[in-house]
Amino acid sequence: MAGPLAGMKVIEMAGIGPGPFCAMMLADMGADVVRIARPDAKLDHRDVLSRNRTVLNLDLRQPEAVQQVLDLIAQADVLIEGFRPGVMERLGLSPEVCLARQPRLVYGRMTGWGQHGPLSQAAGHDINYIAITGALHAVGRAGEAPVPPLNYVGDFGGGAMLLAVGILSALFESQRSGKGQVVDAAMTDGSALLSAMMYALKAAGRWNNQRGDNLLDGGAFFYDTYACADGRYVAVGAIEPQFYALLREKCGIADDPQFDAQMDRHAWPLLKLRLAEVFRTRTRDEWCAVLEGSDACFAPVLDWDEAPQHPHNQARQTYLDLNGVMQPAPAPRFERTPSATPQEAMAGSVNAVLARWAT
Repeated sequence: MAGPLAGMKVIEMAGIGPGPFCAMMLADMGADVVRIARPDAKLDHRDVLSRNRTVLNLDLRQPEAVQQVLDLIAQADVLIEGFRPGVMERLGLSPEVCLARQPRLVYGRMTGWGQHGPLSQAAGHDINYIAITGALHAVGRAGEAPVPPLNYVGDFGGGAMLLAVGILSALFESQRSGKGQVVDAAMTDGSALLSAMMYALKAAGRWNNQRGDNLLDGGAFFYDTYACADGRYVAVGAIEPQFYALLREKCGIADDPQFDAQMDRHAWPLLKLRLAEVFRTRTRDEWCAVLEGSDACFAPVLDWDEAPQHPHNQARQTYLDLNGVMQPAPAPRFERTPSATPQEAMAGSVNAVLARWAT
C-alpha cells in the first residue's frame, strides 16, 4: 500500500457504517487493514466502504478463531470494533486481553452512545445519536420538523472521523510511551463536538433555537438554495459584504434598495421571496454561466450522477470509477506520499496475513 500510513497494521472487526468508513480512510492512506468478517460474509465489489481490505472469514464463536485473531493482534498496531459495549469482552477479545498480547495496541471503540452512560446498552442509529446533542434539532426549515442530514453528522463526521483522529493521536503518543490505550469514540460526543461553533454563536447571542432562523441554517436569504426555471437548484452563500455586493450585481439587484438591508433579520423572509423570484427567471445552467467561478459564493446543486461530471471535480479527480462503481477518491491529498488508487476488497487467510506482517 502507498500513502503516509504505509506500514501501519490494522484489524477491523466487521460492522456497519462508521467503523468501516474509519477503516476505509486508514486503508486509503496506506494502512494494511485486515477485516475480520463472519463466516458467511460475501465480498461485494459495490461496497465502497470495504475497499483496500484483506477479508478473513472467521467464526468467533470458535476458540481457535479467537486465538487466530489474538495472533494477528500480537503484530498489529490498531484494532477497530463497533459492537455494543461488552460484546468484545464476551468474545474473549477485551482491551485487557488484547493489550496483554500487544502492549502498544491502540484499541479503537466506535459506538453511538459511548462505552458508559445510561443509554450505552440501547440500540440506536445516527438519527438518535444526533438528536440528544442539539444537532438534529437545528437542521430543517422554519415551522417544519427536523430533517435528518443523511447520516453524515453522527456516523461519519462525529463517528468515523472522530475515531480516526483518536486512533492517530493515540498512535502518536504510543511512539513516546510505548504503551497502547483504548479510544472511546461515541457519536453523541462527536456530533456535540461538531456543534462547537453553534454553541459559541449561541453564547454570543448570534444563534437561537428556532430552526431556519439563523445565519447558516437557511434563515438568511443570502445563504440558502433556490429553485431555477428548470426545477433544478443553486446554492448561494454570500455572507461577507464584498461577496454579497457581487451577488447583487450579477443578479441584477444592485440598485434595488430593499436588498441594502442584508443583516436586518426582520427583512430576511421578504428578501428570500424576492431572491427566489430572481432565480426562477433562468435555468440552473444559465445561472452557472453568470455566477459560477466568481466571488459571489455560488454553486449548482448537483445530484449523485452529476457531481462526478463537474469540471472542477474532474480536474481534481475527486471521483473514480473502480470496475464500474463510481466512488469518491481517497482524501486528503499528500504531496510526498500520495495514496494509491483503491482496490476492491479481497479474500485472504490468517497465515498469509501473519506472514506479510512478519516481514
